[in-house]
Amino acid sequence: MSETLKAKLRYASTPPSSEQIEKIKKILEKKFDDAVIEVETIEDPSIGGGFVVSCKNFEYDWSDAGRAKQLRAELNNLSKKTEEHDTGRIISMLGNKVVDFKLQVEDREVGTVTWVGDGIANVDGIEHAFYGEIIEFEDGTRGMAQDIRSDHIGCILFGNDAGIRQGTRAVRTYKEAGIPVGEAFVGRVVDALGSPVDGLGEIKETEYRPVEQPAPGIVERQSVNEPMETGILSIDTMFPIGRGQRELIIGDRQTGKTSIALDAIINQKGKNVICIYVAIGQKASTVAKIVQTLKKTGAMDYTIVVSSTASDMAPLQYIAPYSGTAMAEFFLHDGKDVLIVYDDLSKHAVAYRALSLLLERSPGREAYPGDVFYLHSRLLERSCKLSSELGGGSITALPIIETLGGDVSAYIPTNVISITDGQIFLESDLFFEGMRPAVNVGLSVSRVGSAAQTKAMKKSAGSIRVDLAQYREMAVFTQFSSDLDETTKNQLRHGSVLMELLKQPLEHPLKMHEQVIILVAANAGRLDLVPVKRVRDYKEKLLNYFNTEQGEICEELEKSGELSDQLKKRILDSVDAFNDVENKQLKEEIEIAHGNN
Repeated sequence: MSETLKAKLRYASTPPSSEQIEKIKKILEKKFDDAVIEVETIEDPSIGGGFVVSCKNFEYDWSDAGRAKQLRAELNNLSKKTEEHDTGRIISMLGNKVVDFKLQVEDREVGTVTWVGDGIANVDGIEHAFYGEIIEFEDGTRGMAQDIRSDHIGCILFGNDAGIRQGTRAVRTYKEAGIPVGEAFVGRVVDALGSPVDGLGEIKETEYRPVEQPAPGIVERQSVNEPMETGILSIDTMFPIGRGQRELIIGDRQTGKTSIALDAIINQKGKNVICIYVAIGQKASTVAKIVQTLKKTGAMDYTIVVSSTASDMAPLQYIAPYSGTAMAEFFLHDGKDVLIVYDDLSKHAVAYRALSLLLERSPGREAYPGDVFYLHSRLLERSCKLSSELGGGSITALPIIETLGGDVSAYIPTNVISITDGQIFLESDLFFEGMRPAVNVGLSVSRVGSAAQTKAMKKSAGSIRVDLAQYREMAVFTQFSSDLDETTKNQLRHGSVLMELLKQPLEHPLKMHEQVIILVAANAGRLDLVPVKRVRDYKEKLLNYFNTEQGEICEELEKSGELSDQLKKRILDSVDAFNDVENKQLKEEIEIAHGNN
């Protein structure tokens, strides 16, 4: 026996004829597998003209109000894509749109809001929505289907929920959540939905990309083989990062994590790399300060800042890193190299936890939902080095995680450590001792970067990591001892000089040849007799000497990327010549000082 369904037909003023009702019945019977349709007619002046048919949770809109809404959406899209000053062209194109406009009468699945609050809306009546689908509410607010259950769907809202009430209508759009992307976004500050927030006007997009995208498969990738130099001596020598790698920056708050990421962005100047900085849950003043730093150093010319501040709702903080990655993938598939910084994923996980608890999902360890690992794995797996056949583009990810009391064994830190290709661990004790950047040599590691390191860097780095580890161990045992043998004294002196060399001020990344020169000189013991207090001053003078008077050596290092024995000897001879001049000047300064006394 066929099912009997009731349909409501709303009309503006003139009731439909019996012939029209029969036609509507046939359309609905076909839609609902030959069910028996009973049509109830209701007068509704608000629709303007025409009529609207609702049956179960589907709606067919032949009304003037529906036609006007579709036309308005078409005109909005058109005006965004057209230059503002080209008024004549706009009027012509708008005219064409109005003349050629055809109402698309499609069955739309419609539901009603049963609960709303804190950026979440539960919708009843929509049975066929897919995960990540955009749902549109009566007041124009849009949300994304995040939680799909047998009796309702949970939507996260990308706008203010003030206009949404219990009983508000929600309509499926059959579209996946996506954001505008394109070259025009470079140099701009945008929110999590790709809208500009820097007051510099609209951005003309090239295309739209879904925020959630499957990561490239194994066959589509190639191994990491190019360096992504940060300009930070301690990282480029011991924990090098390659293009397509995911290197975690981890440490307590206020230990310089963001500073490392910013220096890495600043160091990409002139290297044909697009940088994307995603701020998640940061203060608006902090983001403004970062933008100012990037502008001051000229890095904003090749950087996009995606900002979802602490004042934004949890859904926007949740979607921000995926939006940033969608922008990065536009350049990736264009064969370009991208560096993306997620600052920070701890706040991202907290935003996701808030959403999940509001969606009434079961809390697990530390109250995080069970799929919080998948949250970050599907994000970070999108960073890769594509194969040459696909253009050879890359996305290098620098996710940032904040620890509490240096505890790397907490839930979120262990999750992200297991997803990434290595971590740079910043230690509070080192930071407070004045070691900036405060990189812990023992706990930091890069699992693939050395494969992408230049030969010159690999050769010059030598045993620096082992020397530093031995120095720190020896310094602990000998701090209370006064009687030390000469070998131990030499090792301690060498280690203290190395520690001082690795100190680096903010916004002063070093070029590759500068790092190689410092390492060659340090490993050969040419700096061991320099007093620790004068090491930083000595380093600056030495690099200035090479850049101004030994340009050939610098040029050869940059061009070849190799360090032959002959070139190494030339570097050491130049260092010795510099030391002779420096020692002579020092003796003269001492004699003058004694003479004055």
